[in-house]
Amino acid sequence: MTFVPVMWAVWGVLVVVTFAMYLYRSRLTRDEEDQIFLDESFDQERQAQAEIAAKVGKLEPVLRTLMWVVAVATLFVIGYYIYDFISQFK
Repeated sequence: MTFVPVMWAVWGVLVVVTFAMYLYRSRLTRDEEDQIFLDESFDQERQAQAEIAAKVGKLEPVLRTLMWVVAVATLFVIGYYIYDFISQFK
């Protein structure tokens, strides 16, 4: 197998995984409230919001890392094609 299809496949998988993680995060946060005022009778609500916040908090470093990896992979793909373009004129 040649290099270019593998490069594009890796880049595509990274983008799809990142997109899936963003979808998962948006699915988690759709039930999250921005501001709620709860007294002691709403402990279930408070606990549910805390669980959502904890899941999103665990997901944020993974998303940040995936975004950096996708950015580096994109720069690599662009760099490959710039190198290929320049090497054709030598």
